[in-house]
Amino acid sequence: MDIHLNISEQPLDIMACIGLVSKPASGGIDVFIGTVRDATNGKPVLRLEFEAYESMALRQMRRIAEDACTKWPVHTIAIHHRTGVLHIGDVAVVIAVSAAHRVAAFDACRYAIDTLKQTVPIWKKEVFEDGEVWVAAHP
Repeated sequence: MDIHLNISEQPLDIMACIGLVSKPASGGIDVFIGTVRDATNGKPVLRLEFEAYESMALRQMRRIAEDACTKWPVHTIAIHHRTGVLHIGDVAVVIAVSAAHRVAAFDACRYAIDTLKQTVPIWKKEVFEDGEVWVAAHP
């Protein structure tokens, strides 16, 4: 399995993630890019703040990547997540998956982001003009 994981306070490099998964045998690369949006339920967002239990998060991210490689014929997968303070338009997460065919890449990529959001100990705080709220907290 060819797996690339990263948790960083530095901006994520989308093209570098695509480069990590690009292989001559790969006919399909699927990329999910999660960005900071300007509102939640119509309420303006000023910024997001992400915190992670890094060692546990990386272990869980590896488990997700390994599971994806087992469930679908994936060539390579990269899962990179940002921590710290992010502003509107910043990239919070990049998942790139390559496979011989698009269906496997699409399915593995969707599985990776959906499972990451449910199980990886990365917490997001939304900051508004009138307060803040932690969302999507998990174990």
